[in-house]
Amino acid sequence: MTHLWVRAEQRPNEERVGVTPDGVAALVGAGITVTVEESPVRAIPIEGYRAAGARIVPPYGWPDAPGEAIIFGLKELPEDETPLIHRHIMFGHAYKGQPAGRTLLKRFRAGGGTLLDLEYLVDDAGRRVAAFGYWAGYAGAAVSLKCWAAQQRGGIAGPVAPYPGKPALIADLERDMAGLPRPRAIIIGALGRVGTGAADLCESMGIPVTKWDIAETAHGGPFPEVLDHEIFLNCILARPGCPVFVPASAKTGPRRLTVIGDIACDPTSDFSPVKVYDRATDWAAPALRVAGNPPLDVMAIDNLPSLLPVESSEDYAGQLLPSLLALDSLGTGVWARAKAEFDRHVATV
Repeated sequence: MTHLWVRAEQRPNEERVGVTPDGVAALVGAGITVTVEESPVRAIPIEGYRAAGARIVPPYGWPDAPGEAIIFGLKELPEDETPLIHRHIMFGHAYKGQPAGRTLLKRFRAGGGTLLDLEYLVDDAGRRVAAFGYWAGYAGAAVSLKCWAAQQRGGIAGPVAPYPGKPALIADLERDMAGLPRPRAIIIGALGRVGTGAADLCESMGIPVTKWDIAETAHGGPFPEVLDHEIFLNCILARPGCPVFVPASAKTGPRRLTVIGDIACDPTSDFSPVKVYDRATDWAAPALRVAGNPPLDVMAIDNLPSLLPVESSEDYAGQLLPSLLALDSLGTGVWARAKAEFDRHVATV
């Protein structure tokens, strides 16, 4: 019998979860055993999972789960060198040349486990079957706007924390923007899920938006138009062949640009299109100042949807549930494609 073990997230400020109580009820009804770890931070209360038929266990016990269990989480595991023996469903961030990703793959190779990377669950046409993209874009635009507002008052953005819902986020932004003019933003990747979320937030705040996608970037650059906007929101995943949208020279050259929201957030990838910074930011310090006079701040938080953990969890879990219901058929469909991607990359470490 298939056994799905939902682990408690161990990353700070990560309140999301990839399956809801309704989803657990559907899985249990389909004959899948579900274990859910308790969590001190998960946005959806544990009692809903208990009522749905899940077995509830203390947090962080997944390393001792039965060998046949499939461990399901969202963000990264604690970084150590422990061999990984299970099959893991999560965002591994391991296939784009990231140093930490190579270490993770070595752990899987040492333990004989498998990474079924959520980013690489794709349908026959190569489109992801589930993504947090809309909420990453929405939240990323919000935090980028907070960075810009802080600049206008002579400072740098302070800590951010999860909101109970969109109305609370918008109300907070309205307070930040009170009395300020509206900056102009350019979004690259505007036709995708991430870009759509970013545009929706900007437009709800009255921010004029220039929307670019493949057609506008096909010539490969340079892209002086990016530097002519106050805010640039990058919604393009780093992949081979991705052009450079902001070169390192932007730190010292003339520009109107003062905030980069690198929502795709892959600064350690060889293929990053934003070349003015080299590390992610976080909730405690969302803005990294990379130049002054005028300032240039980069916002690059890599778990942005957690700013709205309930909405983003419910949306993502609904998209993913059909694939979870197919866990009895790991050798076919999306799971087979994810396994093939893992096999290809783990063979290189």
